[in-house]
Amino acid sequence: MPLFDCAQRCGSMSAMTSSLRDETSPPGPAPADGPLPNTVVVPADEDPVAEAGSELFGGPPGRRALLGVSWWTPAKFLALAVIAVYVLGLFQKAPCYNDGWFHGATTQYTKACYSDIPHLFSGRGFADGLHPYLDRIPQGSPDMQYLEYPVLTGLFMQIAAWLTTHSGDLMSREQWFWMVNAGMLMICAVVAVVATSRAQRRRPWDALLFALAPALALNATINWDLLAVALAAVAMAYWSGSRPVWAGVFIGLATAAKLYPVLLLGPLLVLCLRAGKWKEFGQAFGGAVGAWLVVNLPIMLANWKGWLTFYSFSQTRKEDYGSFWLILMQGLRNGKNLETLNTWIAVLLVLSCLAVGWLAISAPRRPRFAQLAFLVVAAFILTNKVYSPQYVLWLIPLAVLARPRWRDFLIWQACEVLYFLGVWSFLAYNGDGKHHGIDQEWYHFAIALHLVGTLYLCYMVVRDILYPDRDPVRWDGSDDPSGGVLDGAPDRFVLGSARGLREAETYAEYAPQGDWLSKDPEPVVELGAEPQTGR
Repeated sequence: MPLFDCAQRCGSMSAMTSSLRDETSPPGPAPADGPLPNTVVVPADEDPVAEAGSELFGGPPGRRALLGVSWWTPAKFLALAVIAVYVLGLFQKAPCYNDGWFHGATTQYTKACYSDIPHLFSGRGFADGLHPYLDRIPQGSPDMQYLEYPVLTGLFMQIAAWLTTHSGDLMSREQWFWMVNAGMLMICAVVAVVATSRAQRRRPWDALLFALAPALALNATINWDLLAVALAAVAMAYWSGSRPVWAGVFIGLATAAKLYPVLLLGPLLVLCLRAGKWKEFGQAFGGAVGAWLVVNLPIMLANWKGWLTFYSFSQTRKEDYGSFWLILMQGLRNGKNLETLNTWIAVLLVLSCLAVGWLAISAPRRPRFAQLAFLVVAAFILTNKVYSPQYVLWLIPLAVLARPRWRDFLIWQACEVLYFLGVWSFLAYNGDGKHHGIDQEWYHFAIALHLVGTLYLCYMVVRDILYPDRDPVRWDGSDDPSGGVLDGAPDRFVLGSARGLREAETYAEYAPQGDWLSKDPEPVVELGAEPQTGR
């Protein structure tokens, strides 16, 4: 039996029964011809693109396929898949590992294999045995006297430096440093994909989107973002299991590694407001604050200036690669900086979050946690003054949970891969006098592709929120499989068209009836009216 075919058939029954909440009591009956509420959903059964791809590995499982009878549980198969893709990414960096990081001005750009990791081994004092945040970087600029990363990421880098050999020349030590970090980040990738699969217990195979993502292979070892991605994924898995304290702890740890995970508290706030789950939100918030302080407080007390470097650097940097602000400055303003850039970014981000908050409390059905989490992080990325290629890693697990449709995911990934190639080609063009690569206009086009791809996925998620019958996660009558205490909870506070709707109807009434696997259902006629299936 082909490996993929076997793995698809072996969703572990023990994984289903070990869920920390009752999976057998959905808010309504499953629609006709849909999956039973307590069965594992296989993407090849409901997604045309996944079904077509499965033909390469034996085809989708049949009606009589036995689940839970093999050693190949979803978690094990997903771990193997993400390791395989990760290793392909390591091979993609081989030209730089052997030469490009160390010789030639633009080789690492023309080969598209750049990584911050080997350069910062010596550039931030790890090669000299300096301690981040405590020891001043001798060769640093006046604005960069200490490490400009959050504390938990700095600890991750320090551990890798301790594990790096202290013998040999600088080049070999930088190679070792990159390899040690690559191994540690691979563990983070495995943790992230397994946690993503656990966040929606009935849909573990959706995490295959994360494992096979082209952007994961290309960007995994550019920087240390996978650490925060893994911690944030674990936080969402704990919230899914109705363990808000631990969810908050891991949100706090993730925020101590990268700033963006703190945004996850926003969706939890408005969703708990709508469902009246203030106790659970308070537990998550307290856990997040406590964990963040445990990591940061020692460094804050030991050297305030060293701890503050990350935040001051983020505030003072100008518009940079990948952002629409760069297009604005280079195009419309002829290279002139916008002095009030931070204010504009703050205003746009606040307005975006307010829009997401209004959507959360006024949508006809309470949005799923993953949907709002994706939207707020996407808003942060779209309005930020810089977009490094590895930032796409922040969104991948959220996109998997928010919109598990292979077509939309691959469209977005194609845009991100083209941006990945574009940014390195642009840097190569400006790195030598031969102008090998793309010029500024084409680079602006690559940025636009990234922006359009992300906005497209945002549009699909918002559409699913406004028309729940189009949400593939809810096609079987589910409420919010990754919502934990929010899953199936009645509304307590709603505005707009949501008033009076939840108590009278169930999600199952929004699910398509018959032929539910072949195409998306039609939207409801109008918000607030009796929902129609359109079938």
